[in-house]
Amino acid sequence: MRTVHTIKELRALLNSHRQHGHRIGLVPTMGNLHTGHISLVEKALQQADTVVTSIFVNPMQFGANEDLDSYPRTLRDDQEKLEAAGNHIVFAPSAEEVYPNGLAQQTQVCVPVVSEGHCGASRPGHFDGVSTVVSMLFNMVQPDVAVFGEKDFQQLAVIRKMVGDLFMPIEIVGAPTHREEDGLARSSRNGYLSKQERQQAPVIYQALKATADALGQGHSDFAALEAEAKKKLSEAGLRPDYYNIVNSLTLKPAQPEDQQLTILAAAFLGTTRLIDNLSVNR
Repeated sequence: MRTVHTIKELRALLNSHRQHGHRIGLVPTMGNLHTGHISLVEKALQQADTVVTSIFVNPMQFGANEDLDSYPRTLRDDQEKLEAAGNHIVFAPSAEEVYPNGLAQQTQVCVPVVSEGHCGASRPGHFDGVSTVVSMLFNMVQPDVAVFGEKDFQQLAVIRKMVGDLFMPIEIVGAPTHREEDGLARSSRNGYLSKQERQQAPVIYQALKATADALGQGHSDFAALEAEAKKKLSEAGLRPDYYNIVNSLTLKPAQPEDQQLTILAAAFLGTTRLIDNLSVNR
């Protein structure tokens, strides 16, 4: 496995792989890798001959008072996990390499409609930062396929729309959410939780399951189901950010006739913001 830190090194290395006819896969991450991230790499290895995992804590997608400075940077540990998984190339650029002219002068990519609401409403500008850096990584790596986790459901929808709207010749693959034994979605931010908070956190998944079961049984009073779930979260000591039942394709509020539904949830536990989702086909 090779680790490179500049775009020039990356492109030179990938050129040699392309000369051998290799299909290139990309797994964009912010590092601090856990088994969920590794599952994305494993998925990419099924789709491509050469897999690049990028590790870059993107300042553009963090808002004021968010955890940019404290976000864990664990490159050496990440490299060991990636090498064990069979990853081929690690691309770990500095912020100066990615944004040589600074954030204020950076061209941005905005994906309308699907970026709105949910995390887009709670974190203004977040998805502009995501779509911008992902489009830049796509240009740097020029992958044939890129793998993203379904845990960040709205992010995956944003990337898919961006690729479609801009006619990027890249296959976008979604990988299922990896969970702990108690159902909690694996996340780098789980490391922020205290022991007590970690015991409380699985209630998010429990609420999602209860709502999914109700939807599967034909319940269509979405507002009542959302209110019931928020109450469950609050009573368990969490502070709901949003809990929305949406059309899986548009991410707009679900309508009774919709067959593909997704429940999107975000809640604060202490100072840690956790997100999760479940999809239901009726």
